[in-house]
Parts: sequence; structure tokens; C-alpha cells
Amino acid sequence: MTVVVRDYDPQWVRDFEKLRERIWPVIEDFAVAIEHVGSTSVPGLAAKPIIDLDVIVRSDEGVLLAIERLTAIDYAYRGNLGIAGREAFRAAVNDPAHNLYVCRSDSAALHDHLVFRDYLRAHPKTAQIYGVLKRDLARQYSDDVDRYAQSKTDFITGVLEAAGVARSRIDHIRRENGL
Repeated sequence: MTVVVRDYDPQWVRDFEKLRERIWPVIEDFAVAIEHVGSTSVPGLAAKPIIDLDVIVRSDEGVLLAIERLTAIDYAYRGNLGIAGREAFRAAVNDPAHNLYVCRSDSAALHDHLVFRDYLRAHPKTAQIYGVLKRDLARQYSDDVDRYAQSKTDFITGVLEAAGVARSRIDHIRRENGL
């Protein structure tokens, strides 16, 4: 996969809504919400044009039910991909391009996604710096999405730390990313 970072596109919000409308009816009887997370959820931020969605459930039973319901509408369950508290799915029809995750409402992974998103929304200057970093890394690692993602870890953990996330959680994230 080639890493491409584009200028912010307001279409990403509409794409999120389109995806939410497709997914919500299948899980609305037990899910808490679907959140638009990741860089496409931050106005003005350059991003890979891939929408990230977190389906929020209250319990392990909710996670299992989400796996059942989402696979019934052609999402392939991929496990947690090494990140505890975040179950990943791939769509059979990935239009618009997106990553779908299911998280318990009390999971650290969900908390990190929301804190990072909300911090960048509240601090446009930090978001701008992040956009420059993402563009630089996309040029440097255009054919290595894993290196691209890993190279953003220091910035991400710095934002989480500035937002008040506990040092022990920051250290855990760094270990998850092999740092």
C-alpha cells in the first residue's frame, strides 16, 4: 500500500455519515455510539483519505454481538491487530475507504482515539504541525505503511501526554509500537 497524505477534505465528514448510516441499524440495539476518529475527523488536518470509525459497546458481550452482526453485513473480523481493547474489521466493499473498529466504552484504545482527536480539534496549531509531519513521513516511507505509522508514535504520545494521559499508558503505547 502506498502512503498518500492529502489536504483536508470536508467530504470525509459526509463519508463518515454514509458509513454510519450503513452500520448503525445493525448495532443500534446494543451499541452506545459510532465515533469518527483519526485524522479525517479533525477539520483542517491533512490525512490519508481513509475514514476511521469506532463502534462503542458497553461489554464483552457487546463486542461478541458486534462481531456477529458486522460479519453478517460482509465485514471480515481481523482480531485486535496487537492493540488490546480494539477489534478490527475489513469491509468487503471498502467504499468509501475506511477502517472499522469495535471498542468497549472503558477501553484504553477508545480513550486514546477520542483524547487525541479532541486535543487536535481544540489545538489547530498542533494539528497543523502533525499534518506537516504526516506529509514528511509519507514522502519518506511512501511504500512502507508500517514504518509511516510507527514513525508517528512519538508525536502521538506527546499529544496524549499533553492532554493528561498517564505516563504508564504512554509507555504501553510505545511498547505496542515497538519503541
